[in-house]
Amino acid sequence: MTDDDRLVKCLGDNSAMLSDLGTAVPHPSTYRKLIRDTLQEAQHGGLSPDARDVLLDSILEDDTADRIILSNPGLFGTPKMAASSGVFYGAANLRLKTLGQIFHKDQLELFIAIRNPATFLPAIYRDTPFKTFADFLRGSDPMAFRWSELIGRIRTACPDMPITVWCNEDTPLIWAEVIRELAALEPTTRFEGEFALLSEIMTAPGMKRFQTYLASHPGMNETQKRRVIAAFLDKFADDDAIEEELDVPGWTDEFIEHLSTIYDDDLAEIQRIPAVNLITP
Repeated sequence: MTDDDRLVKCLGDNSAMLSDLGTAVPHPSTYRKLIRDTLQEAQHGGLSPDARDVLLDSILEDDTADRIILSNPGLFGTPKMAASSGVFYGAANLRLKTLGQIFHKDQLELFIAIRNPATFLPAIYRDTPFKTFADFLRGSDPMAFRWSELIGRIRTACPDMPITVWCNEDTPLIWAEVIRELAALEPTTRFEGEFALLSEIMTAPGMKRFQTYLASHPGMNETQKRRVIAAFLDKFADDDAIEEELDVPGWTDEFIEHLSTIYDDDLAEIQRIPAVNLITP
């Protein structure tokens, strides 16, 4: 419930350039079901000693890649498993630990976007078979959920795995940095689709003026670009594209604001977790 595969699509659009750098971006259709089935088999029957080789043979066209980028919004579980017992994705740590056992010869890195529970919980609920929001939460208090709890649980299960986190709400401002971090690119590397997400939430006249401004101000660093993006969004944001109606029974404006405050405070907790890189504007 964050970028709707835009990140992996952008990386795929740059696959030729990334391949030259030793990075493979296989299409999600080649591995999502395969990895899910492998994790389920490991849970019920143990790991096959050749699981890694079987996966890589199926995913990669050749074996020359130094880095492989895999993307799966369902890695931690289905939408109906996203929020129960007051925690996000209770199975995430076990799944990642199993994935680490499969790829024991490799260095795993986790990149995860998080989202304000005030919008995430209603959005993920709509993707479940539950008939009511209360049934979906199974009695849990919406104010009990913390992304820091999930990240901390993952850190305990996989102590040596680098973790990069960012807020979905910030993605238009930090899109280029997220792409470069995912692909291990140099900070100045240009790529196709650097402003792809921005074009979806800015009016067409605003985007045209933004592109003109960039062309007339070459050599800006990332910090300067973010300030320019923020300024143009402040003036030319497409309200219909960024506004989201929240229609949850019993949720008042005050309740939603409280959830948002908890989310903001939770970011500070995430920053305290060892070996976590929190990308912020």
